[in-house]
Amino acid sequence: MTQTQQATQTKQDGDSHLIDVTNLKMYFPVMQGVVIQKRVAEVKAVDDVSFFIRKGETLGLVGESGCGKTTTGRCVLQLYKPTAGSVVFDGQELTKMNGPQIRAMRRRMQIIFQDPYSSLNPRMTCGNIVGEPLVVHKLVKSKQEFRERVSDLLITVGLNPYMADRYPHEFSGGQRQRIGVARALATHPDFIMADEPVSALDVSIQAQIINLLEELQEQFGLTYLFIAHDLSVVRHISDRVAVMYLGHIMEIADRVELYANPLHPYTKALLSAVPIPDPVVESQRERLILTGDVPSPLRPPSGCVFHTRCPIMIEECRGAVPPLREVAPNHWVACVRV
Repeated sequence: MTQTQQATQTKQDGDSHLIDVTNLKMYFPVMQGVVIQKRVAEVKAVDDVSFFIRKGETLGLVGESGCGKTTTGRCVLQLYKPTAGSVVFDGQELTKMNGPQIRAMRRRMQIIFQDPYSSLNPRMTCGNIVGEPLVVHKLVKSKQEFRERVSDLLITVGLNPYMADRYPHEFSGGQRQRIGVARALATHPDFIMADEPVSALDVSIQAQIINLLEELQEQFGLTYLFIAHDLSVVRHISDRVAVMYLGHIMEIADRVELYANPLHPYTKALLSAVPIPDPVVESQRERLILTGDVPSPLRPPSGCVFHTRCPIMIEECRGAVPPLREVAPNHWVACVRV
């Protein structure tokens, strides 16, 4: 089965898809000139990516910095207009919608940003930050209703209602991220993209935020696209995991299957870099060390983009881009050697 077929397959397993992404591409132009600019190249941040997310599940998206994870998520939300491809949200094609139509869909799609320090307006109080979506989407009819909704949202994420009058600089990093979560919940969304929501926090606070997200998912039936580079965090919260490299998806599988039986050499390299607390197991396990640097998305390699660093590369890898194919039930790999 091809990559396109994988994303658009009929729901033979009985699960309904909330999001179907097919052949998604996002190229950023590189311009030259001051007065008269011309396009001289393009950065292929996301190049022919396909996946789906079922209702109520969490899809973890992992990979090195700069591999296109955040760009993929922003294309799903239509914060970036994709260069090509299809994004279907609950049966509706988002890429063909105009401004007012997308604005109406924003109620059902929200985002939790990576940096809790720069994602909150320092001139707004906590209550106004959390309640801003309520005003934008006209979900409250009076100031009293506004205050009540904001108080409920703060309680939901573990903050006290009296904190509504405080400003962001009066909160810790973990509390700020809880404010970001409350803001994302304000419109009662179906889907939330969490863009590395715990990477800027201490380890102890990370666990609290992850547990909060899991509780909210169970309480409100949320669907997550969880973007991260910490594989241990992704393993804890995700139902399925997709591995990205240089704008391409290398492997998608159930979290248990992926960690127990990684098939793509890049996935194996990522997992071998995760430390294991047991020193005996740590000393005996196989380590896969990648050589060389990540190529530039401005000039990606031909064929499989990973072949310049792949330990099992053959001449065929330099040719056509390997399709994402199902090599085991619900386990997809883009590699000609698997």
